[in-house]
Amino acid sequence: MEITIRKAEARDVPQMLALVKELAMFEKEPEAVTVTEEAMRDAGFGPSPVWWGWVAFQSDDQKIRRSENEGTSGIVDEGKILGIAICYERYSTWRGRVGYLEDIVVTENARGLGIGELLFKACAAEAVKREYHHLTWQVLDWNEGAIRFYKRLGADLDGAWVNGRLDKVQLVELAGQ
Repeated sequence: MEITIRKAEARDVPQMLALVKELAMFEKEPEAVTVTEEAMRDAGFGPSPVWWGWVAFQSDDQKIRRSENEGTSGIVDEGKILGIAICYERYSTWRGRVGYLEDIVVTENARGLGIGELLFKACAAEAVKREYHHLTWQVLDWNEGAIRFYKRLGADLDGAWVNGRLDKVQLVELAGQ
């Protein structure tokens, strides 16, 4: 099976959101995903995009060709997305611009095929292209498969930082609104 990685497009959002929901099930928080397709599409492809990403799909026997007069040329997949990676830019007062890998998800039945590594390499290449100081992400301490994956790629995993967060209700209360 040949796997193709390409930049995510607005038409991919429904399948991308389905994979995010699959990740939430894996992380035992299915109710935590509240973003809508419309909001995700706007955040990635609207007038002020805040994220970019890649999709992975099986390219054997799932290709169609579009003619140049349709505005695109080459091979475009219309099949099922098997994996995604979503990134955005952060700013470090110590290091400058850095990339942040928000999610890398490979659907359960496609794991072990090298898709995660291909997606991660696409993220790394984009970080190099954008001249980021580094690429950072989080991984749950119980996700042994992901930890092994990142270590195999040579990542440093730092357990010294504690994550902080206030949800929308808490923010409104704190802001006095």
